[in-house]
Amino acid sequence: MVNHQTIGDRAAHLSSEDLAALRENLREQRLFRQEQLRQIAAAPRAEGPLRGPSAAQAEVRVELAASARMVLADVEAALRRITEGRYGTCHLCRRPVERERLMIVPQARYCARCQQVREAGR
Repeated sequence: MVNHQTIGDRAAHLSSEDLAALRENLREQRLFRQEQLRQIAAAPRAEGPLRGPSAAQAEVRVELAASARMVLADVEAALRRITEGRYGTCHLCRRPVERERLMIVPQARYCARCQQVREAGR
């Protein structure tokens, strides 16, 4: 029997309905992060002792923007993996990422076990 690895084969644990829901969730996350970045960029930057942002506020804004850009990149990468038929496969062990994990973190690149190994190594 010939084994054709399609999105359905690689992510056999995900139904077509699961994939559609995950794709929609990722698209919503992308829109949310894009809007978040627009709002951060549009926030007033008036200078002066009473009107301007404090150094701490400016630092928080920089950190929020960096975090939003990182999540946005992860979301866009997950959408590409869906399109390319590589979604739902762990980047380390090549086993399927657990359905429950993807439903919670649809942009996950690693199965739970490999994610724990990566975090332990930090």
